[in-house]
Amino acid sequence: MRTRQIVIFSAAIMAGALAGSLVGPRPVEAVARELIELQRDVTSLLQGQKDLSTQVTQDNTVMKTLISQSGDTVGRLGSTMSSLQKSVQDVQANSGARLDTMSTQVQGLSDNLEEIKSRLGKLNQQLVELQNSVQSLDAKLSGSAPASVSGGANPTASSAVPPSSSVPPVGSAPSADMLYQNGLRDIQGGKYDLARSEFLDYLKYYGKTDLASNAQFYLGEIAYQQKKYDQAVSEYDKVLSNYPNSFKLAPAQLHRAMAFIELGQKASGIRELREIVKRYPGTEEDRRARAKLKELGAAIAATR
Repeated sequence: MRTRQIVIFSAAIMAGALAGSLVGPRPVEAVARELIELQRDVTSLLQGQKDLSTQVTQDNTVMKTLISQSGDTVGRLGSTMSSLQKSVQDVQANSGARLDTMSTQVQGLSDNLEEIKSRLGKLNQQLVELQNSVQSLDAKLSGSAPASVSGGANPTASSAVPPSSSVPPVGSAPSADMLYQNGLRDIQGGKYDLARSEFLDYLKYYGKTDLASNAQFYLGEIAYQQKKYDQAVSEYDKVLSNYPNSFKLAPAQLHRAMAFIELGQKASGIRELREIVKRYPGTEEDRRARAKLKELGAAIAATR
């Protein structure tokens, strides 16, 4: 289109020049020179138009190349982002599994610590009673009452040993320590069925010991890990109802709340979480309950 305009313009100039030569007498040489100059100008304009067209074509080619390269770069970035997202998801999944294992191990260590504290308390009680017995015996000896000493020997001996908190099982059942430690080891190793059997035996033979509530709690943990959430709720309920002095009350209520949520009973789970925040402020269970409530988009306290 532009070339056509240039040609028309050049033709008009030549026509004007020709008309001017016709109007007045001019030398032939001058007219020929002007025509040559006009032809040269037209040629120059045409060459400029050609150069401009070539430059535009080259620019278009460069732009197409840049656009194609940008598209390839965006595609590679998208692929990289997808791979990165998958890697993050894998790390999160593995981290969750590791955290569950670590949580179970920490609970096992906590249980062992509580057991040691309980045993130290019993030993201290036995030591106090033994000292009292020795003092009583010394008092009787210093009072020169041999008949009383001999007559009171059996009561003294019996009072030196406190009554056991549980009755040992009859037969060849494993000891309480063996059953409990084996149960902890197997639950940490993912041998849930075996661990369940060991904790059930512990409750059967040593249901009155200080760690009985822990064994009951771990029955709930096993059911939860096996995704048997109905059974997990039932096992946690037994901890809360049968062992009011257990230090597993807060964990049992927290995990029962999580089991409710897994069962789709969101309202019950939120109610349990709010109760934990109310009853156990400042504890690890309180922190986890608050975090779960935030995740669920629920307020910390119930609105009236």
